[in-house]
Amino acid sequence: GEELLNDVERLRELSIRAHDEPEGDALALAEELVAGFSLDRAEQVARAFTCYFHLANTAEEYHRVRVLREREANADPHALTPDDSLPAAVVKLAEEVGDDEARRRLREVEFRPVLTAHPTEARRRAVSRSIRRIAELVAERDVRSSGGVSLAENDRRLLAEIDTLWRTAPLRQAKPSVLDEVRTVLGVFESTLADVLPAVYRRLDDWLLDGEAGTTQPVVRPFARLGSWIGGDRDGNPNVTAEVTRSAAQLASEQVLIELEKSARRTAAGLTLDGAGTPASSELNALWQRQRSLSEPIATRVSAESPNEPHRRELLFVVERLAATRSRNADLAYVASSELEADLLVVQRSLVDAGATRQAYGDLQRLLWQVQSFGFHLAELELRQHSQVHAAALADIAAHGIDGELEPRTVEVLDTFRTVGTIQKRFGPDAARRYIVSFTQAPEHLAAVYELAELAYGGAENVPVIDAVPLFETFADLEASVDILQAALAFPQVQKRLAENGRRVEVMLGYSDSSKDVGPLSATLALDEAQRRITQWARDNDIVLTLFHGRGGALGRGGGPANRALLAQPPGSVDGRFKLTEQGEVIFARYGDPNIAARHIEQVVAATLLAGAPSVEEHNAQAAERFRPLAARLDEASRTHFHQLVRADGFPQWFAEVTPLEEVGMLPIGSRPARRGLSVSSLDDLRAIPWVFSWSQARINLAGWYGLGTALESIDDLAELRSAYQDWPLFATIIDNVEMSLAKTDERIAARYLALGDRDDLAQLVLDEMARTRRWVLAITDSDAILSRRRILGRAVQLRSPYVDALSLLQLRALRGLRTGDAPERDDDLRRLLLLTVNGVAAGVQNTG
Repeated sequence: GEELLNDVERLRELSIRAHDEPEGDALALAEELVAGFSLDRAEQVARAFTCYFHLANTAEEYHRVRVLREREANADPHALTPDDSLPAAVVKLAEEVGDDEARRRLREVEFRPVLTAHPTEARRRAVSRSIRRIAELVAERDVRSSGGVSLAENDRRLLAEIDTLWRTAPLRQAKPSVLDEVRTVLGVFESTLADVLPAVYRRLDDWLLDGEAGTTQPVVRPFARLGSWIGGDRDGNPNVTAEVTRSAAQLASEQVLIELEKSARRTAAGLTLDGAGTPASSELNALWQRQRSLSEPIATRVSAESPNEPHRRELLFVVERLAATRSRNADLAYVASSELEADLLVVQRSLVDAGATRQAYGDLQRLLWQVQSFGFHLAELELRQHSQVHAAALADIAAHGIDGELEPRTVEVLDTFRTVGTIQKRFGPDAARRYIVSFTQAPEHLAAVYELAELAYGGAENVPVIDAVPLFETFADLEASVDILQAALAFPQVQKRLAENGRRVEVMLGYSDSSKDVGPLSATLALDEAQRRITQWARDNDIVLTLFHGRGGALGRGGGPANRALLAQPPGSVDGRFKLTEQGEVIFARYGDPNIAARHIEQVVAATLLAGAPSVEEHNAQAAERFRPLAARLDEASRTHFHQLVRADGFPQWFAEVTPLEEVGMLPIGSRPARRGLSVSSLDDLRAIPWVFSWSQARINLAGWYGLGTALESIDDLAELRSAYQDWPLFATIIDNVEMSLAKTDERIAARYLALGDRDDLAQLVLDEMARTRRWVLAITDSDAILSRRRILGRAVQLRSPYVDALSLLQLRALRGLRTGDAPERDDDLRRLLLLTVNGVAAGVQNTG
């Protein structure tokens, strides 16, 4: 209605004026307007601004896709920068190490994104689906042709979908279950990843083979392997049980088998090659006879569907066997994906022998790449548990015996290990063999995994394949990492695995808790130093090391452009292998659209290759040595200032007052609790996600920058800092990421949140450090304003900021009402308004947790 539109417009205009004229009275007038809304009207206005962000984000995302398409259609890959193009990265690497070595490294490169369900995706699935439908209609406007859909018809459908989005309740009624989270991410696989990975391989292969593409065996080996914590990560999440883990593995398997069946059927449809001109090889004929013996009725039927078409006939039988694998028909099912791969290779060789190379290396190769990438398990399900849970389980068993009356949690721990065996028996060892130990603080924490597994199976001989992966999270853990790893090498179970797997070891680094522990700058420097020491340890012990980066989407949790971060890693620490967590809303931002997903994968793999280029490694090594004294001084000053704030008396309670921390914990956006069990009287057990999410909602983003300004000021040498920014990739990445974080802060809005707590001393510390950090970042980058050198990004943030301000004022109104408690009968309505604004601010700032 007109009245609501008028209220939205008044707030919008005041927010824009307040942003453009910060010294004027517009912000106070906007706050006064919001205070005069009824709660119902405030809720409607919040929903209107949230819808605006969903639509603006959709338009911006599609524009990125359009630009990518135009660039790929017109640009020579060689003309692109090496860190932006996989072909260009291969050329750059070959210039330094030679063609043969570059091709060898390309064959061995690994990219392992691990999808996690951390609760930072604030949108309902119904809202996400509505946005996706709108996105498809926006794209349709670019491909209309004469005789096709008219613009008027597109307008009609687009307006109908926008109206549906407006009328769809933005809040979930209940928290999603773990299996709901599994299904949500499987939807991303179905809509993009199943097709994107083979498309990325194909594009690179086409470039490498040039004129021979499609007529000879591909040179690209699948380099991406999906991992998943969803249904396996039980650290602090009592909803992840052994039964849930089994179900998660089954859901993933069912999804990939459906996709492989569809892909095989599509491939079969294109193999209508007559046997007279394209005869079957003797190997294919022998395979057909083996297939016939499995089911004569099916063989008769598919033969009738493909008369004298031996290659199509075999693929149609493959389709039937994939369906049988999904339905668990033991007589017809494949035992493992390797068996399917072997059958497809027989078909491929037969086509090559008959001279049909384009068919051999066309859709059939795409299907082979899918099988090699996803197997029958789709993603490697990784398990995670806290070291103290294992310690408690061992103590319980020691006290009562393995057959005694054990605590329910101990029984669950043992059942989890038995579940690993069940999953491996059905889907193979790669389906679930990594067991990550949170807060690994001693070698015994890794030994406990093997000890509990042996107790669960009644002896070492029956235990499935298990790789215990340490997760070093806090500053102290990072410091102790090498000593713990060295002691673990002596475990017989570890020695056995090293003999079996080519001496491969994985080590996980936690970005979130280290940042919450010592501040973002000190955490980054500590992680960098830990990687150097762990890399040297691996070299000394002839270990093939994979460092697993537990990065979040927000800058306070290691976020930022992954390709730039890769090129700043310590020499030798990447070595052609990159593994990281992809969390919450980041999954949909990076993999929700096939064009953006392909670009992200190519960028990361290009950077993974380039990180090992001699020039990059030498530059990083020299910079690290040259700026080591500077790093030490920055670390000391930053950590001291960060601790002055977070260790102040009453800080945890004040933090909960001035941000929507408690309310974020109520938001039904994930199956995991926001805390591990303690109250807000302690930050120790507060999860890093609500820590970052809450500061983000308050437009402070403290987790991304606090302590840096003081550290830079302590150096008081602008020339030295500018030199570091120019020549030290790690420092440049830190400064650029902090600049992005500061761009999404607002001092005037932040001050209003900080005023909710009765601690002017702490509020002033925060505001002073924000101003100090901004001043030094601008000086180091020689900029007049934040993001002024990054025009496109700066414009996107600038356009959004006034609209986020409007939502922040609505959120502040709700928070004030809840904090004062003046009208407890309205608390539920205030809480609902607050949660609606959380959705809106999350959509506006775009990296919540």
